[in-house]
Amino acid sequence: MKTRILGLLAATAISTAAISAASAADLPMRSAPPAPIIAAAPIFTWTGFYVGVNAGYGWSEDDNDAIDLADDDNDGGFIGGAQVGYNYQIGSFVVGLEGDIQYADFGREGVFNFTDENGNILEGELESSDWFGTVRARAGVAFGQALIYATGGFAFADDATGWTVGGGLEYAFTNNLSAKIEGLYVSLDADNDDGFDFDNDVDFGVVRAGLNFRFGTY
Repeated sequence: MKTRILGLLAATAISTAAISAASAADLPMRSAPPAPIIAAAPIFTWTGFYVGVNAGYGWSEDDNDAIDLADDDNDGGFIGGAQVGYNYQIGSFVVGLEGDIQYADFGREGVFNFTDENGNILEGELESSDWFGTVRARAGVAFGQALIYATGGFAFADDATGWTVGGGLEYAFTNNLSAKIEGLYVSLDADNDDGFDFDNDVDFGVVRAGLNFRFGTY
């Protein structure tokens, strides 16, 4: 009798444990909610094409010293134009190529007088080119959205060709919009006029501000 009672109690305990385990399996699991996924902040890059406009001031150094009657007072004035280029960033270094075309309202303007071999006075007018352009390489160091760079390359105007060198600072306010301040020194060499024996070379400086729309984004 006693053995039967012990067996019954053991069977009851086993059944109760099984029912409790089954009930626990049906209950929802209590676990910590998944951590929210936070996207990494985008990294700014200067890589990409851009187009823009610029305006500033230019001043010339007239090399036509043999013309004593030329008016050299008008040697500075407004410049303005447009540029297009491409940047490629490697780490903190940025390299690129830029071309621009400029209207230039400065330079030599005046009247000169010469005499020929018979003593007759020859009159004429000296006028500087009212435009110039450059094709330049750019190389610099980026500090986030700020870029400090040097630039140099080929320059041209009318029948004159030469070189240019300079540098600047550019800052990107948004993904696509950046502003720059730039200085250039330009040296052009045109064909000399052997008949009047003067030098058509001209050197001038440019300081300008520009605004670029950049097609490259984050």
